[in-house]
This record gives sequence, structure tokens and C-alpha cells, in this order.
Amino acid sequence: MNRKKITKSTKVKNSKEIKVVLSDGEITSASKDALDLYSNRLFGEYSEKRVRYSLSEAIYLVDKGKISVYKKTKKLSLNQLIDECKKIDKKTYVKFLVFKDLRDKGYILKTALKFGADFRVYDKGSKPGKEHAKWILYPISESQEMTWHDFSAKNRVAHSTKKNLLIAIVDSEGDITYYEISWVRP
Repeated sequence: MNRKKITKSTKVKNSKEIKVVLSDGEITSASKDALDLYSNRLFGEYSEKRVRYSLSEAIYLVDKGKISVYKKTKKLSLNQLIDECKKIDKKTYVKFLVFKDLRDKGYILKTALKFGADFRVYDKGSKPGKEHAKWILYPISESQEMTWHDFSAKNRVAHSTKKNLLIAIVDSEGDITYYEISWVRP
């Protein structure tokens, strides 16, 4: 999927940007402001005295004007960050579009790599760590092929983790269609 250059920013004025660093494929910050954003808005994962951001989360926060990402001493623009993230994960832009859409609608998304998925999605009002995610999410581009074997494997992961499967299909214009799949006993 080709991305269009993002020209319109949704930055919030008069907010202090948190400095974060992109190094060795990770985006992290040890600042008090990053910890406050984690505690208050559930952005990032806290461990080893640092807040670690997923690639989609970091792009989202740069777009919102909440963080500034630096690679060594260079501050990355939004489009430069997307390009750097695509070197780490070629599906970054599709994942970001889905992350942005759901986060803007009030859902909390966290990585789900240990489950073999892209994201865990928490229902509106749910708190990670206190409640379980409702969905396992796989964002895909409409041009990406998914076999029945792939679909079945994704559904088994969702079922084994007691979550519903959510597939987000992003078209070439950036529009997203969601499909929720759950197990039913007749």
C-alpha cells in the first residue's frame, strides 16, 4: 500500500512534546513526562525504568504532537519516522492507520506479539492490566492475500486466548473495514 504524504497534522497546540529516542529498532523514553503519559493515557509499556512505544503508537503520538522522536541527534518529521518504522516493519503504515482509527474512537490498543497477533484491543473504558482485551487484531491491506490456512490460524490464536478475532482491512484510500469473528456453539 502506498502512503500519501501526511500534510495535515492533528497536533494539539500548547502541549509540551516528550522527547523519545529511536535506537536499535525501539522507541523509548525515560522521562517523567513519558511516565505520566503512560499512567494517565495508557500510551506505551513501562519496564526497566523506561516507557517503550510500539511503532504505530509512536507515529500516532508524533501526529498528535505529544512526542518528538530523535534518531541520534536528529529530530524526525512524521514522514521520516514512518519511513524509519517501515524499515523495521513493512506493514507499519497499515498498522498505524488502524491504530489511529481505533484509538481516536476510544479503544486502547497494545501489542500482542506474545499471542502471535499485531494488537490486543480493549473495549472502551477497559484498562489493560485490570481487564482482559476483547479482541486480537490483525490489520491487513486489501492487496494482501490471506489463505484459509492463515485465517484459521489467526482464529485459533484468538480462540485460545479467549478473545474474538478482529480483522481490519485497509483499502488503497486508507478506508478501513472491520470484521469480527467469534466462535459459536450450535
